[in-house]
Amino acid sequence: MANSKIKGTALFFILASVLAALDQLSKYYIVCAIPLNTGINVIPGFFNLVHVHNSGGAFSVFAGSGYPWKRYLFIGLTVVVVAAIAYAYGKTGKKDNWTRIAYVCIAGGAMGNLIDRIRLSGEVVDFLDIYVGKWHWPAFNVADAAISTGAVMLLVSLMRKK
Repeated sequence: MANSKIKGTALFFILASVLAALDQLSKYYIVCAIPLNTGINVIPGFFNLVHVHNSGGAFSVFAGSGYPWKRYLFIGLTVVVVAAIAYAYGKTGKKDNWTRIAYVCIAGGAMGNLIDRIRLSGEVVDFLDIYVGKWHWPAFNVADAAISTGAVMLLVSLMRKK
């Protein structure tokens, strides 16, 4: 039983790490290909690749706020959340793959952004810019997309269980 729990936890961290690595590779490409605070129009009127740094949280919450403690808050919260998700993953039934994938997506995305926050003094690289006319969704990255996808999957899983 304990051996199976260790294998399950190892698989969780391996999959989450692969997702974090994909996030980091995509950010590396953007950093090398596009100068900071510039972009490339990909689909006119809808989608740009940009290179921006976000000092805030999800959807730029607290961005540019000048609170020096926010870097440590975001790093600390991320570590706690990843640990809690790893615990929840371990408690999830082996046949509940939907929920397990949701946990991997959330943790992998959180780990990808955590690497940026540590490496870039509290900031993350964002590069996906979706917009319609002058209305722009806040720029985001692969990690953000993974976290959002995982959160929706987790909500669906919780609703299915009721």
